[in-house]
Amino acid sequence: MFVAGQIGWDETETLVEGGLVPQVRRAIANCLAVLAEAGGGPEHVTRMTWLVVDKADYAAKRAEIGGVYRELMGRSFPAMSLYEVGLLEPGALVEIEVTAVVPE
Repeated sequence: MFVAGQIGWDETETLVEGGLVPQVRRAIANCLAVLAEAGGGPEHVTRMTWLVVDKADYAAKRAEIGGVYRELMGRSFPAMSLYEVGLLEPGALVEIEVTAVVPE
């Protein structure tokens, strides 16, 4: 299953406030919500691609981001890539794409 890039916004397409860490939390939660619709969960994720607008901000908040990751993803450690990019949505600080293998 391929989950298109998810950013840190809610169902009303409003970005969460508070900066990178809350947006990471919401982007991961959005990815997991899409997976859940197909019967999948964090354990089925095989790859994550993270797109951030500021790698220095990401590096400075790695410990906090790691805590959010462990809370939502548990002990799932898929292959991951991180790229610094410009994102289309104004105010978006992170976008996460997921590939998963969900059993039938």
